Amino acid sequence: MTEIIIKSFSILSIFLLIGVILRARVKLFQNLYLPASVIGGFIGLIFSKDIIGHFSSFYISEDYNQIFSRLPGLLSIPIFAAIPLGMFLNEKIDIKKLYPFKVIMMFGIFQCAAMIQSATGYGVNLLFSKIDSNINLYRTFGYELSAGFSGGHGYAASIGKLLEGFNIPQWEIAQGISITTATIGLIGGLIFGIIFINIAVRNGKTNIIKENIDIELKKGFNKNIETQNILGREIFYSNSIDTITIHLAIIFSVCGLSYIVLSIIKKLNIAGLNVLPVWTYSMIIMFLLNLIIKRLKLEWIIDIKVKSRIINLFTDFAIISAIISLPIKAISSYIIPIIAMCVLGFVFTYMIVFGLTKLLFKNDYSFERSIISWGTLTGVLITGVTLLKICDSDYKSPVLSEFSLAFSLMSVSGLLVVPILNTVLAIGSTFENFIVAIITAIVYLSISLIAFKIKS
Repeated sequence: MTEIIIKSFSILSIFLLIGVILRARVKLFQNLYLPASVIGGFIGLIFSKDIIGHFSSFYISEDYNQIFSRLPGLLSIPIFAAIPLGMFLNEKIDIKKLYPFKVIMMFGIFQCAAMIQSATGYGVNLLFSKIDSNINLYRTFGYELSAGFSGGHGYAASIGKLLEGFNIPQWEIAQGISITTATIGLIGGLIFGIIFINIAVRNGKTNIIKENIDIELKKGFNKNIETQNILGREIFYSNSIDTITIHLAIIFSVCGLSYIVLSIIKKLNIAGLNVLPVWTYSMIIMFLLNLIIKRLKLEWIIDIKVKSRIINLFTDFAIISAIISLPIKAISSYIIPIIAMCVLGFVFTYMIVFGLTKLLFKNDYSFERSIISWGTLTGVLITGVTLLKICDSDYKSPVLSEFSLAFSLMSVSGLLVVPILNTVLAIGSTFENFIVAIITAIVYLSISLIAFKIKS
């Protein structure tokens, strides 16, 4: 068993390196800013039984594929556990400089759009089930749209573990569909985003002159040693314990505590809480641990950069393993509903993000705020930042700092909202999930409007 795990990571590593090389060499991949994990994942997918297996006996065996399909769910636990670690620990916040109401407005718009994506997915499920009962969509089909679009590949890769915990037999299919929507969102969002920027520049809607992005950013590496960023602070001396090791020890300790808490809750059979995934508890416990670290004045122990590198490490392997293990045959039977919800997802996301941002921010960098939200809601945060960099190359506007704070607020609010939404996802019907998504979107919209009214 140990050997096959090591061999599995060896295979994933080879395809990751292939992804790095292709990103550095192929202009198309550079212009689309595709991560090496996504490129390598799809190269690995070609070697699956469902593709190359039809023509050759040289393909990735089912033994490895089963491990690949399980890895994203397992890796999602330390990923989500690490998110709250170090949050606001070493930051001295000046309220006057944060423009709190603008941050709340951006937070509300983003979350409203994300919930509309969920409602769109469930709506497609209800529509197709009514049109043709033979399509046989499972109860939670549709959640994959927001999981892939606003969640990105990292979150999409964790969906299988989440739904498996809810005893949904189609969890592997759902994970594959989530990765599919994440890929469509990432590529489509970036292409449309660049088109939106070009149109805005021609129509004088951008506030800062557009400049070209550094070619090395496109290639995905920096050869200049003098300008390379530092990974993090060396907090501990290696003759005691390595700095990365102490961060990993904290993260995995919290993961272990999460399993203990969940097992106790299941033994007590606490309704609602017993259906939540273990990573939800890992985030809550880490958030509490973060407060303790702050109270004990041990902020110096944690380095946000080191933590981010660890998250990115797990995420890269989660993404590539999820893509390689895509159940192509199963997904192909859902291709029409997938296309429908992705198209509608782009349309509704555009309407909410650009419409509400223009209404609430007017001439206050409204396009720049829209484009970073659009990129993040269809891809990942770096997609949004990349699109913003095209029209604000030196980040002269306050958009990046305010959106980053709004994004942090999403993580904190998620500790309260996600458990509720997951409970409904675990036991609710498709229609109930649809209604809850609509109601939650209205709540977030109301938050934005109230903040706008107070600011005005």
